[in-house]
Amino acid sequence: MSVAKLCEALVVEVEVEVEADNDKQGLEVLTTTANGTAELNVVSGECQIIDGVKVTYFKRLTKDHTHFSPALLWNLRKQILRHFDKISAGVLQYDKEERNNPISFGKVWGQANLIIHIHAWWNLVSVLSCFIAKWYRIPVVLSPRGMLTSYTANNRNSIAKRIIQYIIGKRLLKYCHIHATSEKEKEDILRFIKPKSITVISNLVNLPQQFLNQNMLQPNQLTTQPNPFKLIFLSRIEEKKGLALLFEGLAELPFEWTLTIAGSGEENYILRLKSKAESLKIHKRISWVGQVTNEAKFNLLAKHDLMVLTSHNENFANVVVESLSVGTPVLISDQVGLADYVVEKDFGWITALNIKSINEKLNQSYSDDNKRQHIRTTAFQLINEDFNDKNLVEKYINLYEGLKINGD
Repeated sequence: MSVAKLCEALVVEVEVEVEADNDKQGLEVLTTTANGTAELNVVSGECQIIDGVKVTYFKRLTKDHTHFSPALLWNLRKQILRHFDKISAGVLQYDKEERNNPISFGKVWGQANLIIHIHAWWNLVSVLSCFIAKWYRIPVVLSPRGMLTSYTANNRNSIAKRIIQYIIGKRLLKYCHIHATSEKEKEDILRFIKPKSITVISNLVNLPQQFLNQNMLQPNQLTTQPNPFKLIFLSRIEEKKGLALLFEGLAELPFEWTLTIAGSGEENYILRLKSKAESLKIHKRISWVGQVTNEAKFNLLAKHDLMVLTSHNENFANVVVESLSVGTPVLISDQVGLADYVVEKDFGWITALNIKSINEKLNQSYSDDNKRQHIRTTAFQLINEDFNDKNLVEKYINLYEGLKINGD
């Protein structure tokens, strides 16, 4: 969602600049047809306009997380060569037979205004695209989106990740200018690798204008110590999200509560969680509502007293912003990227990743009705200011412009 939102917001700003400069350059997205283990039902290999953004989808050979797509990589190389062919006469004269020489291209990239922004890591599309960019000395902005942390590196296919990192990944990462979405993610990345540079810019998040433009609170949402206390978890359902720990913390609460779990995940893992809830005798208090639409999630969040996210690792966590945008306070772990922001604004409660701390913070959030009421009536205004699209997009553009000025 954040990548799509960034592209849509950027294309508006880029097109304004393009028109002013009488230039045909702009933003274009290359991606695969990946849709989990399935494929998107889209035309591959042809540029399409999706929500105002030029997008070309390419088929992949592997159906797992590697997303190997030779067609995408070949097209990326062709676009780089085509781009330099267009500007070569006005910038640098060189023999067309030498156009595969990265040194020649390295002399002109700064004037070419060409930057490749890669989102995510640990897959063959990202790693090999970075390799192609480095070969032609094109500057790379990498948004790892939580994938360059010790937690991620040591979970799921960690052996393959170590091999990739040892053979090629480390050198490529040192070539990148990395974009982190929070100060916590920046700290995690710098423990993992020392890139050329690292810049912190928040995610762009879709905010519900109907809540931001007016106070839509219901009277029962401002009563003290609600009974039952309505909790909501809204995210992918996977081990990283810490639901098992949350269940343990909920089991000993002395007051009435309910938990709504909104999201999808692997069936076997969800069954294990349901079994754990039964063993703790809390299963009757939990509602599993499945995936909810973007339009419905804000109303769902607004109907609850507290959003809970006890994740083992989150580089940012859009749901924190989404919840606060409708006035619903949050209880999140200290491993969530936005924990510092929540502390700074006093928008909720931060817990350590252990049962005792989770239980204590749940009790505090229930008891402190004054704080919950204050968050309910003020958070959405500050969220609208702090996560304003235009202000954030300017930061991304400044990052790109800095690379064009300073070189790679």
